[in-house]
Amino acid sequence: MKKPIWSSLLLLLAVQVLLTGCRPFDYYDDPLGKPVAPEMEPPREKSMVSLPAYRIEPPDVVSIELLKIVPKPPYYLQTLDIVFLRVLGTLYDQPIENYYAISAEGTIDLGPGYGALRIEGLTIDQARDAIRNHLLKVLRAPEVSISLAQMSAMQPINGNYQVGPDGTVNLRYYGSVNIAGMTLMEAKYALEDHLSHYLNSPMVSIDVVAYNSKNYYIITQGAGNGDSVRKIPITGNETVLDAISQLGGMSSISSQEIWIARPAFGGYACEQRLPVDWEAISGGGSTATNYQLMPNDRVFIVQDNFTTTSNWINRVMSPFERAAGVLSFGASTARNIRNMDSDYGYGSGYGY
Repeated sequence: MKKPIWSSLLLLLAVQVLLTGCRPFDYYDDPLGKPVAPEMEPPREKSMVSLPAYRIEPPDVVSIELLKIVPKPPYYLQTLDIVFLRVLGTLYDQPIENYYAISAEGTIDLGPGYGALRIEGLTIDQARDAIRNHLLKVLRAPEVSISLAQMSAMQPINGNYQVGPDGTVNLRYYGSVNIAGMTLMEAKYALEDHLSHYLNSPMVSIDVVAYNSKNYYIITQGAGNGDSVRKIPITGNETVLDAISQLGGMSSISSQEIWIARPAFGGYACEQRLPVDWEAISGGGSTATNYQLMPNDRVFIVQDNFTTTSNWINRVMSPFERAAGVLSFGASTARNIRNMDSDYGYGSGYGY
């Protein structure tokens, strides 16, 4: 009669354990000996995977290059713009076929035989008519051709931009564009759509030059003196061995017990805890636990127990040692004073 009761209690306990929610688990050392589903195997040195498409986040730094910059028509000529002008039917010794910069006064100088005229604020067609009417004062039937060679008044865009805390990049004259959470292709389309309000069919190239938002962490226990944490940018191919190399190797206060604490990633319901066999990786060249690191992984290095105990004993004994030192110093000082009194005859009955 007791066996069914114990079976029921064990079954109830198992159900309660299963219903306690998400908890870390380990695939490397399965105590039941069951094989792990291939899709849930963590990637290792010899079986790395490509990370998902990179999504831009603050404070990444992106490089933006405008491949095509044509102003949205109608474009009005501005100071310091450069136009190319060609005129047929000019004076024999004074041809007009050259580049002309619009001066600070908004004029171009066609030479001593033709003089200067103002074209700032005109469209290309309006400038053509204005130049032709101006030349009719000197020439019989001039044929004028004009084109925009350089837009000095247009603000440059090419350069590196840091994604701000609000997820935007500030393009100065052209305003801000939100690109946080986007892939490079999505950010390209967002920039082109924004710039289309200023330019005609803009073409943009964008790339990430500083991966500042995707990191992994190396946490080293300090043997009772506080843990140290290092944040390392991740680019996609880092392994446990790469992480330890960032520290210059294992420290004297660390044991060889290491694991990776991995937050829920890729749709998994629970976090993972992957133990690392550092001796096998470093001394034996094993790749079984040289896992590929993922964004937000925590490489946890456990402290050496002997060093931890020694530091604890030192902290406990330190106040007593200081107190003993003070008492010893006081006793030594009192003894020195008594010796000085004896040397000078104080307290001997033969004093002054």
